[in-house]
Amino acid sequence: MKNLLKYGIVLATLFILSCKTSKPIITSEYKSNPLDSKVDSILKLMTLEEKVGQLNQYNGFWDITGPTPKDGQAAKKYADLKNGLVGSMLNVKGVKDVRAIQKIAVEETRLGIPLLFGFDVIHGYKTISPIPLAEAASWDLVAIKKSAAMAAEEASSVGINWTFAPMVDIARDARWGRVMEGSGEDSFLGSKIAVARVQGFQGDTFNSNTSILACAKHFAGYAFAESGRDYNTVDVSESTLQNTIFPPFKAAADAGVRTFMNSFNDLNGIPATGNSYLQRQILKGDWNFKGFVVSDWGSIGEMINHGYAKDSKQATEIAINAGSDMDMESNAYVENLANLVREGKVKESLIDDAAKRVLRVKFELGLFKNPYKYCDEVREKQTVGKQEFQEDVLDMAKKSIVLLKNENELLPLKKSGQKIGLIGALANDKTSPLGSWRIAADDNTAVSVLEGLQKYKDNQLSYVKGADVTIGRTQFVWETKINTTDKSGFADAIALAKQMDVVVMVLGEHGLQTGEGRSRTEIGLPGVQQELLEAIFNVNPNIVLVLNNGRPLTIPWADAHIPAIVEAWHLGTQSGNAIAQVLYGEYNPSGKLPMTFPRTIGQVPIYYNYKNTGRPTMNEPESVFWSHYSDEKNTPLYPFGYGLSYSKFDYSNLKLSANTFSKNGEIKVSVTLKNSGKVAGKEVVQLYIRDLFGSITRPVKELKGFEMVELQPNESKKVTFTINEKTIEFFTANSKWEAETGDFKVFVGGSSATTLESGFQYSN
Repeated sequence: MKNLLKYGIVLATLFILSCKTSKPIITSEYKSNPLDSKVDSILKLMTLEEKVGQLNQYNGFWDITGPTPKDGQAAKKYADLKNGLVGSMLNVKGVKDVRAIQKIAVEETRLGIPLLFGFDVIHGYKTISPIPLAEAASWDLVAIKKSAAMAAEEASSVGINWTFAPMVDIARDARWGRVMEGSGEDSFLGSKIAVARVQGFQGDTFNSNTSILACAKHFAGYAFAESGRDYNTVDVSESTLQNTIFPPFKAAADAGVRTFMNSFNDLNGIPATGNSYLQRQILKGDWNFKGFVVSDWGSIGEMINHGYAKDSKQATEIAINAGSDMDMESNAYVENLANLVREGKVKESLIDDAAKRVLRVKFELGLFKNPYKYCDEVREKQTVGKQEFQEDVLDMAKKSIVLLKNENELLPLKKSGQKIGLIGALANDKTSPLGSWRIAADDNTAVSVLEGLQKYKDNQLSYVKGADVTIGRTQFVWETKINTTDKSGFADAIALAKQMDVVVMVLGEHGLQTGEGRSRTEIGLPGVQQELLEAIFNVNPNIVLVLNNGRPLTIPWADAHIPAIVEAWHLGTQSGNAIAQVLYGEYNPSGKLPMTFPRTIGQVPIYYNYKNTGRPTMNEPESVFWSHYSDEKNTPLYPFGYGLSYSKFDYSNLKLSANTFSKNGEIKVSVTLKNSGKVAGKEVVQLYIRDLFGSITRPVKELKGFEMVELQPNESKKVTFTINEKTIEFFTANSKWEAETGDFKVFVGGSSATTLESGFQYSN
């Protein structure tokens, strides 16, 4: 088909008729035109209502295999779908259903524009990888990218072409349940992981049907909600936005992420969904983002609850003017936008811009060329749950485990001749390890710790529950009630522990106790588990504590008493096998914490890159007039970047190639790492820098580089990092990113608590 504008209304009519007969909108002759020309040509054919329709996203609203809805809201949505007033669907999965709905859009609407199909593929589809916070603990960018690619391959096989991931919010408050969905507290690490996940989901190009759209969320500030309470207000400075919150989003944009999602919170008094500074000035202006922005679920309508809009119509006006392109399930755009344009309250050019953004992404994804690109039932059957995925998620799970403590080399366990007692309801749970945000996975499909340990036949393994973590779900299927009273299983657990050489206790949070809407005011072991731990310790102190959790926990008693502690998060489908292989030493743990573990809830929010304050200490030993607590240390229980190994790593010989550098110059920082242990192992070598003075106050340390190094026993390696102008840039008092002259300290080690340091100067 030739250019529709050139050949006028006759060809336009033929074009429309061709759509009604299922012919593709773009023919081979049309492919030579630039992408924007293709998008513009489609846009010129669209009515105002059809443009608005591209900005409307509905949740799956009826059983596609059942009868067509005849009345109510479902019937109205069905009519919108047939009239070309829907641009995207979410929570529709399975090739049969996706194809059926896509067929309506392509073959029954006036213009035949294909739909996007979105789904929360957060850490896997059916085959579940570790929760994102756990993956971040691997510090393994190659593995994280591969994990996202695997999730994309499996999800795409069931018709999904868009995931609402990665979440790149920087989180400092472990009370917030959604910390499990992100990469932790550090902007540098978070930016690297954001890029890895975007590249994993989207691939190098969208030519393959295994690549899906990624979505950077939540823009912006969501994790800084007051009190760690979901959906709450956020009030932060421009410095915090630019230096801490924005970098992972900017990294995702630079990596080519095609969609952004705004957030539920208000930011400095303006809801993010209606925030033009975020969406128009920063994202679409300064960053030149060419994709589109989707609201979070119902967040346009929620501006009424915020007290920022009086009704749905005003909320619609605010959101579109602010740059929110697609409405997820508020029904606000499809009901109000066209009238707002006719009333002169919204410029049609804004509708055109938003619709063009959506259409452009559909072209990039290849849906105009083949609307059924992701609808191959043979591929679906061959792909979902395939064995290769099981191997991949097992590898990712092992890399995500962090060894927090190992006194007297209690770990690894001996492979024969030991009586091992396994205690804890979570040890025999095949659902909890899947974690939160795994909505397509089936319950009872994870490998339990009990199943993992049972594969080692030469030890005597005995299991008792001890106590339930939860006592059933509430009326909401994603919530659980914590067991705070039932200790009836304590006696059996105590009796077992008395007879064992070693006790492995699997304690922590159920997988549904973290995630969206699951903030906690106490972040210790939930329910009666702390009492159970202490009761077992009183009869057998040889305990290996395996933690299952989706956030940092306060476990000061365990740290003081339990000889071996393993942070095993919620590790997904292969959880039990991964944990067993680490406990038995078949895999040497190498994970490092992506979030600080506090000593007590009163320290929260706690993070390693804090400001020094004017009174970090006082010379007088008995003075109280300095920044501290009267009842607890300032230091964390386990710092950011911390993690042990069955190997022992020594750092020495920190050297700088020069003591000064200037613009366009650089310094090489080197350190010698030696494995002085008995087994081969991997260590994440971390580089931190402190800017000693600046135009705004600067953190005491900032991560600026890391490298995974694998060494054999007694092997040494020189590890080198490069520091240049870009390394020391920050958003200054001049309201721009730049490097300021001054004095700097550089630290290299195995965690943010490293003290091995040197210094340099930077001058223009």
